[in-house]
Amino acid sequence: MNKTLKTLILILMLFGIRPTFAQNKIIVYQSDFGLKDGAVSEMKGVAIGVSADLKLYDLTHEIPNYNIWEASYRLFQTVSYWPKGTVFVSVVDPGVGTARKSVVLKTNTGQFIVTPDNGTLTLVAQTYGIAAIRQIDEVKNRRAGSGKSYTFHGRDVYSYTAARLAAGVITFEQVGPELPKQVVSIPYQRSVFEGGKLKGTIDIHDVQYGNIWTDISEGLVKQLNPKYGDLLHLKIFNKGKLVHESDAPYSETFGSVPEGKPLVYLNSLMQLSFALNMGSFADAYKIGSGADWSVEVTKK
Repeated sequence: MNKTLKTLILILMLFGIRPTFAQNKIIVYQSDFGLKDGAVSEMKGVAIGVSADLKLYDLTHEIPNYNIWEASYRLFQTVSYWPKGTVFVSVVDPGVGTARKSVVLKTNTGQFIVTPDNGTLTLVAQTYGIAAIRQIDEVKNRRAGSGKSYTFHGRDVYSYTAARLAAGVITFEQVGPELPKQVVSIPYQRSVFEGGKLKGTIDIHDVQYGNIWTDISEGLVKQLNPKYGDLLHLKIFNKGKLVHESDAPYSETFGSVPEGKPLVYLNSLMQLSFALNMGSFADAYKIGSGADWSVEVTKK
């Protein structure tokens, strides 16, 4: 914050006028808590206690337990569809209470993510870039009376800080000290086209249907240049070991192949994916997802 803006804020506050900031009062929550108990409600209650004007939404609370990679992916999948100023709270935190840093990252696209820096920011940082990142000052930005609680930072630190930021109670600069523009990253096979092969990672499953979504973009697929109906050869690896190999046509729609047959297609994020028409590719071939799962795709 420059000196001129600081001076203006001080003048306004002297006249009892609270300056407004760029936030839009929206918070979006993600966790691995599920909805069986009161944990999510507690986080939202803390936020509403900061400001009843906040608008609270859920990304998901069904991240598999401790699955930091999936938390990273769901943020990547969702963040860009929310307006600038939206504050995300992501709590998949198997290291809660340990030395991992609690941070707020501002993306180059203008959204904020409040989370432990434990790998959750891997894909957001790589895809949308880091405008700035600050470590949460838990002396100033922690729910009153929660200092002896070490196992629910999602409620006591993250939701509280997110609410103060989203409501304009604090500026981004008041979150805490600025950190270098780098985050803890989970290693994985970055998508590339080389030697006539598409290589990438199985980011996630389309969990409702068992389709396999990769990080291979439409732009990379164009370098392979398949036409609809062309057979593609798939190799799937887990920790570098080949676990599945098959052929499937590159298709525009699921209905392009008979029921139960495989296909390769571009999903709703325009990334290369594998499916069985009216079936689960993941279940049929026992395919997982995450940083340990990689793919190679070539033309037949």
